[in-house]
Amino acid sequence: MNHKKEKLLTIGQFAAMHGINKKTLMWYDEIGLFKPAFIHPENGYRFYTYHQSPALETILLLRELNVSINEIQEFTKNRSAESLKCLLEEKIADLDMQITHLQAVRTTLCSHHQNLSTLLTMDLSEIRIVEKEECCLVTVEIDQDTSFEQEVELITAETEKYRLGRLHKASYGSMISVKSLLNGRFDDYSRLFIEIPFLAYQTGLHLMPGGKYLRAFYKGDWKGIPKRYQQLLDYAKERGLTPHGFSYETGINENVIDRIEDYIVQIEIPVLE
Repeated sequence: MNHKKEKLLTIGQFAAMHGINKKTLMWYDEIGLFKPAFIHPENGYRFYTYHQSPALETILLLRELNVSINEIQEFTKNRSAESLKCLLEEKIADLDMQITHLQAVRTTLCSHHQNLSTLLTMDLSEIRIVEKEECCLVTVEIDQDTSFEQEVELITAETEKYRLGRLHKASYGSMISVKSLLNGRFDDYSRLFIEIPFLAYQTGLHLMPGGKYLRAFYKGDWKGIPKRYQQLLDYAKERGLTPHGFSYETGINENVIDRIEDYIVQIEIPVLE
């Protein structure tokens, strides 16, 4: 055994070795969570040994994982490999949820950033062909008789179902079938969609296909959007492209406007060559 590891360390030395304030060690001692190896009987100075380091590091790790003092005290009373394993498994699951949440927030922020970049550089008259990866969408069915209040209730129910908590954690839009567009029914919206980051496919979800899409933008209220759709259909016909599935509409500037006249919607329609 290395005799140096048995040497007593002052509270300042021991705290510095673990990157904490010595007041933390004093507090741990006062609440009975972590006791010094020796207290000088005359001056009350606290001393520690190197061999106490693993126990302290475990406590510090658990605190970093937001384990409460009461939980740690219970653990230290019945410390074992099994109890630590169970506690760590629980905290790993919590961390996984936090990581997923942060990834979703980052994805949403990137989406907003991309929308704003597009907003600042877009040509509203342009129609482009873009490549998109497939993704899963949560959808709710609507028709022309569905009121705005009912739409809000439907969306709210789905956000609760998928535990989104806040609306900003997903992207929202509306869908109209290409069949309706080809028949001139430009107001025949049949679904609202929610795009949730990292959502894996499962039964009941809508699969937005990957591949080529026509992408265009429209600014203003709904009255002029049929004309924009007709331009998209004419563009596809002239280039031998076949629209299929659904058109997906997403507002890209809702958080920076006050008037509906300034509202810009992004339209994307999958096409086959």
